[in-house]
Amino acid sequence: MFDQVDLLDVTGPPEVFSLLQRDTVEPTGYQVVLAAETMDPVTTSAGVRILPDTTFAEVAHRAIDTLIVPGAVEVGDDRRVTALVDPAVVEWVRTLAPRTRRVASVCVGAHVLAAAELLDGKRATTHWSTAAQLAAEHPAVTVDADPIFIRDGDVWTGAGLTACLDLTLALVADDFGHERALRVARQLVMYLKRPSGQSQFSVPMKRPSTTRRVDELRHYIAEHAAEPLTVAHLAEQLNVSDRHLTRIFKTELGTTPAAYLESARIEIAKNRLESSDDTIGRIATACGFGTVDTLNRAFKRALGITPGAYRSRFRIA
Repeated sequence: MFDQVDLLDVTGPPEVFSLLQRDTVEPTGYQVVLAAETMDPVTTSAGVRILPDTTFAEVAHRAIDTLIVPGAVEVGDDRRVTALVDPAVVEWVRTLAPRTRRVASVCVGAHVLAAAELLDGKRATTHWSTAAQLAAEHPAVTVDADPIFIRDGDVWTGAGLTACLDLTLALVADDFGHERALRVARQLVMYLKRPSGQSQFSVPMKRPSTTRRVDELRHYIAEHAAEPLTVAHLAEQLNVSDRHLTRIFKTELGTTPAAYLESARIEIAKNRLESSDDTIGRIATACGFGTVDTLNRAFKRALGITPGAYRSRFRIA
């Protein structure tokens, strides 16, 4: 931690680790330690002060499993956002990184990793508002502003503020498997967001529902996407008429049942393209599209690219 650090960058990851422990009786092994240059309270960008658990100097003598580096920004009079990098913090990150199994940055914390030369020759992401700055200041880094997070070897970089949750869920999935991470995601009410490399500009499920029964129906669609779901079948799940179901979707989600179903299937397909070695044909079948041609048409309508092109861009190592 350091002065003016983004608050959610610091508090988001520990919340995910804590929810994982809540989900099981067995110890997860995670122990969150907040480190700063001194033991004085750190004032975050939100004005909230946080007490460190230890200092950088003390941590330098300990083994570290995961080093998470948050970020800070400055907003100019022209509303331009600039990532702030403290040289002293950079030197400490440079010192601590070799003692660490993996290093992760949250949001504009990628600028700190880049200044410490930990991203040289690697592909990395950051918040879209500072991606151009990162690329200009560190030409040895391949900056991709699209994904929510990127893993390149033992270095992970995350995008915007709330993407710290997606990034941390990915760390959990790496340690404990996808199912455990999914259960934590549901506790965070992130069941329509994935611990994966989806685009910062993805437009899957834009509007949250406002009633529990629609939430349950969305869960049902996600779990039965491979089946030939019809409006009549979905209406039966809510015990309403076909016409009333269409009105519910229009009011609650701002779309039609058919459009929502296609969006849900596209999201599931994106996840499989990013995280599995399944063939395009197998993914088309598993997600309810039936054929590769149908999957191709849906992807081109929604994303403007083919499933193969999407996989080549967002495939997670």
